[in-house]
Amino acid sequence: MKLIQLINPENVSEEEVANYKVREASRAVVSDSEGKIALLHVNKENYYKLPGGGLEDGEDKMLALNRECLEEIGCKIEVLGEVGTTIENRKMFGLKQISYCFLAKVVGEKGKTDFTKKEIEKGFEVLWLPYNEALKVLKESMATSKEGMLYIVPRDTALLEESKSHF
Repeated sequence: MKLIQLINPENVSEEEVANYKVREASRAVVSDSEGKIALLHVNKENYYKLPGGGLEDGEDKMLALNRECLEEIGCKIEVLGEVGTTIENRKMFGLKQISYCFLAKVVGEKGKTDFTKKEIEKGFEVLWLPYNEALKVLKESMATSKEGMLYIVPRDTALLEESKSHF
């Protein structure tokens, strides 16, 4: 899968990254029947993000992606293709995160979310927006957390921009 972006705002050296724990995650640019894009608004930290999350023990990328989309946006999905990967060298967590992003569409009806306790505490909510509006709110996010500002918003902005030709 094509590398879209290396995110390293804390200028971590390759030697330091070699000692970090590696976390893999699956994410998606998901569109509905109206062509609107799913975004999660993290109200308590004032930013937007794409649906997705970490692979659990023994889970492959597609299982994780389907699970995360069911939990976070309440939808079954069909994967249409690859968008690309991002790598985040997160010094703040001693973590190298590799995100695999896919293009997907909703299959069937939109259902109910099943947010984790942490996601509920952060005020997660699902929004469905036209591509240009989704990109605009993502780019204009003024995240109040270091994680959101330095890693999540730049990552998901790059992934959404990479998928532009599909919208």
